[in-house]
Amino acid sequence: MRPVRYNVAASLDGYITGPDGGFEWIPDDPTVDFAGIFARVDTVLLGRKSFVDAQAMSEPAWSPQARVFVFSTTLRAEDHPEVTVVGQDAAHRVQALREEPGDGEIWLFGGGELFRRLLAAGQVDRVEVTIVPVLLGGGTPLIAAGAPRSQLTLEGTHVYPSGMVGLTYSVLR
Repeated sequence: MRPVRYNVAASLDGYITGPDGGFEWIPDDPTVDFAGIFARVDTVLLGRKSFVDAQAMSEPAWSPQARVFVFSTTLRAEDHPEVTVVGQDAAHRVQALREEPGDGEIWLFGGGELFRRLLAAGQVDRVEVTIVPVLLGGGTPLIAAGAPRSQLTLEGTHVYPSGMVGLTYSVLR
């Protein structure tokens, strides 16, 4: 089964965006090997808000060959032909993606609400959080309220020169 990985940067106090929704607090650390991190990713999952944020990027973090699925009940598929808009039953759609043949990984790009729903449905295999040494005091939480208690096992750590710390956990079933 193809794995789903939630890979995200978070402030030390647990936010993935600042109070204004911004990301300017994440340092541009040249030692982060995004190409290596996402070399095996062939499918990207985003919630509506994360999709809107990603559209504002100069270029997306994922490969141009990656399939992109946006989970939203308000976006219209015909307005976004470059992605697949999924309006209902996110967990069922992700389960089907996981069962497809191949060894490519599925990157849950964001956000916290989609992460909560997919984690509750047993559709997340790894949680990869890069802790940024900043306290934001508010913003979008790493995971939305109401998430189920989930046991994780530490698989690895990485300390960056900028002071960021990457943590990789597997989700216990």
